[in-house]
Amino acid sequence: MLFWVVAAVIFIIDRSTKYLVVANMSPGQSIPILENIFHLTYVLNPGAAFGLFAYQTMFFILIAVLVVGVILYFNWTLPAGKQFLRIGLALQLGGSLGNLLDRIQSGYVVDFFDFRVWPVFNIADIAIVTGVVILAYEILRTDYTEDEKDEDLIENGYNKG
Repeated sequence: MLFWVVAAVIFIIDRSTKYLVVANMSPGQSIPILENIFHLTYVLNPGAAFGLFAYQTMFFILIAVLVVGVILYFNWTLPAGKQFLRIGLALQLGGSLGNLLDRIQSGYVVDFFDFRVWPVFNIADIAIVTGVVILAYEILRTDYTEDEKDEDLIENGYNKG
């Protein structure tokens, strides 16, 4: 249940913040919050991160649908005790669905957080990156059982004796 709640909350926050930007700003408009440090800048991004592969909308829609499917599959196959990993997947799902809906509706993703030293981004992007960090952390910290360690050593040509 937590998985679906986190994904829904991220999706709703992402959609709400984008709605506020679109309703109250013009594309390209920038509002300084902390002059030369943090601005709200309304950008319509036709590409991926850093504007890569601009105007490849159908490609991004297909990739996003594939990613959503993979996230749902992994969530379904995860053992019950992997709540932190499930939260990471939920963050990725909510963010992916938020940006996917943008692409389906307009062919662009609405971005607005502008720190002036990094490309402009949005809530969905934050959620996706946070989810990936959680996933990487969980993968890196997972302990093998002693039997799995022994099997890895043998497969790599090492002998305990």
